[in-house]
Amino acid sequence: MTRRGALGFMATLLLPCLVRAEARPPLVAAASDLQFALEELAYAFRKEAGESVRVVAGSSGNFTRQILQGAPFELFFSADEDYVMQLARAEATRGQGVLYAIGRIALLLPRASPLAADGTLEDLRAALAARRITRFAIANPEHAPYGKRAEEALRHVGLWEAIRPRLVLGENVSQAAQFAASGNVEGGIVAYSLALSPKIAATTRHALIPEAWHSPLRQRMVLTTKAGPVAERFHAFVQQRTAREILARHGFALPGEAR
Repeated sequence: MTRRGALGFMATLLLPCLVRAEARPPLVAAASDLQFALEELAYAFRKEAGESVRVVAGSSGNFTRQILQGAPFELFFSADEDYVMQLARAEATRGQGVLYAIGRIALLLPRASPLAADGTLEDLRAALAARRITRFAIANPEHAPYGKRAEEALRHVGLWEAIRPRLVLGENVSQAAQFAASGNVEGGIVAYSLALSPKIAATTRHALIPEAWHSPLRQRMVLTTKAGPVAERFHAFVQQRTAREILARHGFALPGEAR
């Protein structure tokens, strides 16, 4: 076989591999409060554009570290815009991204919990004083924005020191919600979007916690420097009316709209 023929044969062998690699859906990192909303967003995108994305849910702080270390995420949905700004300063993103939602936190209780679904946390205060609480779930405040806001709310009402020995920390807010829904803890403070999801709502009760008790959960998305065309189109799709309606149904306030 001539050299030219050999090269042509190799190109024929490699072409299907290259096509498959090019067609592989982009990897999207999403804060775990978006677990159910992103499933619906990805489905709507596939239905409208005929294209798919692969979504991985977790804590915003962990994703930030992974992106800085070169993880192959093309789009990042953070629960706290500070992480996006951190990535932007490190030149790991295309600019500073777009604010896509404002999150809320909620008290989440299993059906059998002795606590009242009371967003003022006064019943939680009474339960702590009476030693009726042994385990209470939040996301780890060290790297999960919803865990940090839960800590801020508990500090606001003067309950942080009393509840700290009883805390069960989830790796992310989705895991904290699972703890609360399972009945293995008396309650927890999690993302309102998770408390609203049918899967969790079926076995729990919840109450919104006043947003003035914690720093705003300004949620920002950003394309990384690895982003390709499909990730770009999904990024644009999330800013459109269809996607914003989905986010609103999942309990998120929308930037630019009256609250």
